[in-house]
Amino acid sequence: MTDGLAAILAGAVPTVCPAAVAMIAVDGDVAATAATGELVRYAGADGTPAKERPPARHDSIFDLASVSKLFTTVVLLSLAEEGRLALDEPAAALVPGLDARITVRRLLTHTAGLPPTRRIDLELPDATAAERMAAIWRTPPAHPVGGPYLYSDIGMIMAGGLAELAGGAPLDVLVRERVTGVLGLADTGYRPRDPARVAATECKAGRPGPGCVRGEVHDETSWALGGVTGHAGLFGTAADVLAFGETLRRGGGPVLSPESVAELTRDQGATGAPFRQGLGVRLGDPAIVGPLTGAYGHSGFTGTSLVVDPARRLTVVLLTNAVHPVRGRGGIRELRHAVAAEALRLAT
Repeated sequence: MTDGLAAILAGAVPTVCPAAVAMIAVDGDVAATAATGELVRYAGADGTPAKERPPARHDSIFDLASVSKLFTTVVLLSLAEEGRLALDEPAAALVPGLDARITVRRLLTHTAGLPPTRRIDLELPDATAAERMAAIWRTPPAHPVGGPYLYSDIGMIMAGGLAELAGGAPLDVLVRERVTGVLGLADTGYRPRDPARVAATECKAGRPGPGCVRGEVHDETSWALGGVTGHAGLFGTAADVLAFGETLRRGGGPVLSPESVAELTRDQGATGAPFRQGLGVRLGDPAIVGPLTGAYGHSGFTGTSLVVDPARRLTVVLLTNAVHPVRGRGGIRELRHAVAAEALRLAT
């Protein structure tokens, strides 16, 4: 069963991505897993081969990019269960001066009217992370509040900040205490301790150190804010991301109640997207679900994705470093679809 998945990944490496690890669970059991490629293939953006090219392993760690948003969402919902915040109350109750129309629900559904991104590192090149975050809080809505859907990293950064204020701790601590620590996901967290296990991402001018980014967050805004943000910053293994997805598929215990998971996966009515939007998760996103049309999940810019199909009892994880050594590679959508199709084959 693993041979089919291995062949799919082998066909994509290195043209689509230098390294890839995939894992498929059917009804809670791992049905297929494969790892191929090299964690570091290039020494620079020009494609010069690296002198040392360690192989990808099943326990290799990848920059999860926007898959981080799902962990932020679970933290916020756990805080809501405890009454520490409310999804539909003005976030200005926690951040005085914030537009009164902004709520946690609108942030998690990308309907708060906030701009997609903000290169705060370029705006404030000499500022501290705290000063940059203060500027993020001052970002006004630039589009209609309440919809239509407009994907916004700024909104999810604010969501992470609200979690910190309501939870009384930094976001990395909240994720560890409420999600990864509870589930035993020892290899998932911000600022990885063992860079030798981490897949390299993009070669970026202006970052300290030689070569491509490795062991620190790829996302420029997250990096400028210290690497712990609501929209990006988490690193993890395929096994850990699979366990997280399985937790949601089984109803959320022990990190969320079934009612919270039902709300997380409910169509929230946002218009204007090519998929239906839940809280944090995308429902039926054609970019990642392939033939698993009833599935939900999220993708990450670095080339990662998590797909959960409750009806077919499937959880599908694909971790790659498709932005190494530069962004803009083709084929990642097709690779995600091929892995989803293999999952469907294993489930039938």
